[in-house]
Amino acid sequence: MSDSTAPLPILHGVPFSQPVRAVTWLMLAHDLAFEPALVIPGSASANGSRHPSFLAKNPAGTVPLYEEPDTGLVIAEAHAIMAYLCNRHGWHAFYPTEPARRARVDWYLHYHHRNVREASTGLVAPRIRKDLAIAEPIQRSAQAAFTRAMVALETGWLASSRYLAGDAPTLADIAACVDIGQLLPRYTNLFDFTPYPRVLGWLQALEALPGYREVHVPLEVLGDISREPPPMEAIREANLRGLQAVRQRLAALSG
Repeated sequence: MSDSTAPLPILHGVPFSQPVRAVTWLMLAHDLAFEPALVIPGSASANGSRHPSFLAKNPAGTVPLYEEPDTGLVIAEAHAIMAYLCNRHGWHAFYPTEPARRARVDWYLHYHHRNVREASTGLVAPRIRKDLAIAEPIQRSAQAAFTRAMVALETGWLASSRYLAGDAPTLADIAACVDIGQLLPRYTNLFDFTPYPRVLGWLQALEALPGYREVHVPLEVLGDISREPPPMEAIREANLRGLQAVRQRLAALSG
């Protein structure tokens, strides 16, 4: 639990965003109080990630962005934020201090960016983020890349351990799950996981981790988008419901 006398840290982002969900999940799993601040990716409006006031904090214009009002610390990029939180709060089960064990977590986190994350984004973003204008050949490439990544997880990462870096969940699993799990049939329904039973078992095991339900509310609300892109109103509603779920969980912590 955080010091109730100190101002709460702020997490800027939108609930549907995979990396925002990863950081949110880690904090909820450890009952860390924070203030979620809605920032719309790609928008130049007052609450958008391309607004000058946001760009002054994160020139890349991406979410999530984490702020500590009491220390003045500002960090972007989900993996950096999660590593910092584990180091600051001593969440060593999720980010081990022993060099070899930490290296396994880091190994996956580095792999994730240009493989699972990039491919998953290539499948979801064309249906959600029209502003990105992702071409059809890139979408086909994303499908192939995601398939290769699932083969790597099924035959490699998960072949000898229950989780990606050992027998307990770590930052690697949180980062991976938010990008992989969002494609399940009960969410966006954009990938067939039938050939990957280890991946499916791993995803199911992660559902028991505190915070899973809250960060997946936007996906539950939006549902299957495999046949046609959802209207903007549905995306907005999914984000608002996700924000509401997180705030309800935080209110329960403070109460």
